Amino acid sequence: MTMDRRRLLQAGGITALSAALPELVQAQASLSPQGAADHTIRIGNGLVELAPDRIISTTTYNGQFPGPLLRFKEGQQVVVDIHNDTDTPEQLHWHGQTIPVDVDGASEEGTPFVPAHAMRASLAKGMPHGFEVGYSLFSINGRILGHGDPIRVKAGERVLFHIVNGSATEIRSLALPGHSFDVIALDGNPIPTPARAPVLWLGTAERISAIVEMNHPGVWVMGDLADDDRTRGMGIVIEYAGKTGKPKWTKPAPYKWDYTHFGKSDADGPAPDETIEMMFTKKNAANQGFNEWRINDMAFSMDKMEPMFHLRQGKRYRLRMRNASDDIHPVHLHRHSFELTRIAGKATAGIMKDVVMLGGYQEVEVDFVADNPGLTLFHCHRQLHMDFGFMALFDYV
Repeated sequence: MTMDRRRLLQAGGITALSAALPELVQAQASLSPQGAADHTIRIGNGLVELAPDRIISTTTYNGQFPGPLLRFKEGQQVVVDIHNDTDTPEQLHWHGQTIPVDVDGASEEGTPFVPAHAMRASLAKGMPHGFEVGYSLFSINGRILGHGDPIRVKAGERVLFHIVNGSATEIRSLALPGHSFDVIALDGNPIPTPARAPVLWLGTAERISAIVEMNHPGVWVMGDLADDDRTRGMGIVIEYAGKTGKPKWTKPAPYKWDYTHFGKSDADGPAPDETIEMMFTKKNAANQGFNEWRINDMAFSMDKMEPMFHLRQGKRYRLRMRNASDDIHPVHLHRHSFELTRIAGKATAGIMKDVVMLGGYQEVEVDFVADNPGLTLFHCHRQLHMDFGFMALFDYV
């Protein structure tokens, strides 16, 4: 029986809680005298108006979609209260923040992101056996293209965009006709070699920070390269001061997204203490008619909850990941950051991330230091891949 991520964490919650009692007491002591948290998140169900004629029911944070922007000061400990006001168990975890294992956070630093691992069926068109979910509507900042406020700019400005792919399943592209993106950070981590790209690509849960020089006045659509998805809402209007008219879209020239553009090609990092080999495969319609994804020929299940990989604290590990399927896998190791060291046979260094896209029939190598003890989940960040086998556990010995 396949075990999804929510059930895994429920099963391991008692052990994690008992080990974390001192940390929980310390966290409670950090509350204000009135007992108030620094931030509160309430998970609920609500109606969201993507456009005047497109109202859907979905899960919200604090009654809004997307959820609220939480602001922190670097180095300052904060307490966040999370309440589930629905009748369905929900589990979420943090990207880009140092959080202990008992709350299943991530130990990376940078731009934080809080994804909830639950497929939003309200946007799904259907899920035939053996295939993945499709969507009929898309949005940026909670609005369909043409139905939200435009981003208003002035000629000559340099505008910094923080872009988050909050989809549970989708790989997304983004282009702005007549403009280029000067990429400065990936997953909140500054890159060693800032580089210009005409198109951005983001796997599920990836983040990109990029500066755009506003040097092509007009009213434009910044959106996905896929015409069907853009028509269904995956875009936002960029409007220059003094310019009016119907937003324009022109498709950019072909461009291949390559992480190594942003790394150091002439720098050799430290050698790993150990290399862990990982092979990712897909068995079509193998699990009750649906696809099953495997790591080293094992699909995660209730009957196989033993950790697959064992780490020693303080050691440097290299994950050599080979994708033997045509799927793109944005992979994530909870509570750790990793450095990209080789992409499709090309060496690189200095790029720190917490999610990396592994293309179809591609090989990627990443290094990380085992510096955050505890049971650690590794998985593909595409919800369906994860729920149908693409997970593994690391532990520390």
